[in-house]
Amino acid sequence: MSTDLRPPSSAAQPGRPEPAGDGSRTPRWRDRRTRTLTAVAIALALVVAVAVAGTLAAGPAATTDLAARHEAPSWGHPFGTDAYGRDLLLRTLVGLRLSLLVGLTAAAMSGLIALVLALVATVGGRAAAAVVGWLVDLFLALPHLVLLLLLAFALGGGTQAVILAVGLTHWPRLTRVLLATSHEVAGSDYVATSRALGHGRLHVARRHLAPHLVPHLSVGAVLMFPHAILHEAALSFLGLGIDPGQPAVGVLLQDAMRTLSAGHWWLAVLPGLGLLLVVKLVDRIGEDLRLLLAPRSAHL
Repeated sequence: MSTDLRPPSSAAQPGRPEPAGDGSRTPRWRDRRTRTLTAVAIALALVVAVAVAGTLAAGPAATTDLAARHEAPSWGHPFGTDAYGRDLLLRTLVGLRLSLLVGLTAAAMSGLIALVLALVATVGGRAAAAVVGWLVDLFLALPHLVLLLLLAFALGGGTQAVILAVGLTHWPRLTRVLLATSHEVAGSDYVATSRALGHGRLHVARRHLAPHLVPHLSVGAVLMFPHAILHEAALSFLGLGIDPGQPAVGVLLQDAMRTLSAGHWWLAVLPGLGLLLVVKLVDRIGEDLRLLLAPRSAHL
C-alpha cells in the first residue's frame, strides 16, 4: 500500500492567501480608491452644475408675474412661486451660486491666513510661535457666531462684509493642523541638513514646509467650505449678510418668515433643502479628498 507524503497544495491549506493567478483581479485598495475618485467626481460635477445653472438662471429668476404669486409647487414651478410670482427654483439656484462664491472666497481667505500663520510660527522662533498660539487660543475661546455678528456689523453688512467676517474667523482650527504638520517637517533630517548648508528661514519655509502643507491646506479649505456657506446663510437670514436685493438663500429664508404662517411652507422648506444638499455635497468632497490624500488612511 503506497502512502502519499507530499505536502498539501496551497489551495487546501486554511488561512493561506490564494495565489495571484494571472493578475487580473483588482486589489481591494485600488478598487476603493476608484470608488472614492468616482464619488468625488460626481459630487464635484453636481456642485459645478448648480453653479452653472445659477448663472444661467440669473435673468429669468428676476421675472415677476403677479398673476402667479404664491403658487404651490407644481410641474410648471417645482419650487412654487414667491410673493411677486417669481419662480422659486430659479431664485434658489441663483442664491446657491452666490453662496458657493462667497464660501469659496471666504474659505480661500481663511486657508491663506492659516498657512501664513503656520509658517511664521514654525520659522519665526519662539516669540512668533507664542504669538500665533495666543491668537489661535483667543479666537477659539470666543463664541463663533457672536464674533461673526460683531464683525459683520462693524464692517457695515453686505456681501463684502460677510466675506470678510467669515474669512477672518474660520482659520484657527486649520492653523492648528498646519502647525502640527509644519513642526513635524521642521524636525526632520533634511530640514536640518538644509539649515546646516546655510539656507535661511525663507528658503526652508518655501522649499520644505510649504510643499508639505499644501495637501493639508487644500483638504482643510474644502472642509471649511460648508461651514462658510452655512454661516453666510445665517448672517443673511439675520440681515447682516448678502444685500437684500440679491436672491441669497438666507435672504429667501428671511422673506419666507413673513408669510410662513399663511401656509406657504415651500418658501422656506425647499430653499433650505437645496442649501442642505449643496453643503452635504461639498462636505462629501472634502471628506473623500482627506481619505485620498492622507498617507496613513485605512481607506487606501
